[in-house]
Amino acid sequence: MTRAARCPVCRKPADPQYRPFCSRRCADVDLARWLRADYVVPGRDGEAPVDRDIATDFPDDLSTDFPDGPHRH
Repeated sequence: MTRAARCPVCRKPADPQYRPFCSRRCADVDLARWLRADYVVPGRDGEAPVDRDIATDFPDDLSTDFPDGPHRH
């Protein structure tokens, strides 16, 4: 006997169009959780932790890298 797949966000039956989710909304909720780093994939001991605020790794003024503005091809 097989059980119907359930949405991992709300536990409603999954919709094949949004598999494994039941709707676009639940898929977006799950994506937002990944983007906020609510989900964490454990690493090995000794690995450096990931900086949650990636924006601090970049300079405030990127115009010095491209004095003529962004290059488009």
